[in-house]
Amino acid sequence: MSTPQEKNFEDYKRAERKALEILKEMKGVSAKPSDIELALLVAVFELHKGSMDAGHIAKIIEGHLNQLVPFYNRGPDSN
Repeated sequence: MSTPQEKNFEDYKRAERKALEILKEMKGVSAKPSDIELALLVAVFELHKGSMDAGHIAKIIEGHLNQLVPFYNRGPDSN
């Protein structure tokens, strides 16, 4: 039986896989990375719309970026 932490991680990995599938589809729709980036950010704001203000949503995004940047700075051989 998995722990609550393991279950949360499994749920996250399922969501991540789906997001990467959606990204692949989006690349087929638009060749411009900036269009895809903006659309993905809009999706985050829409996810929280009505439950918190835009400034708080931006802080959530910033917090996630602060966690992801060190991971992606390690390079492809470190993953």
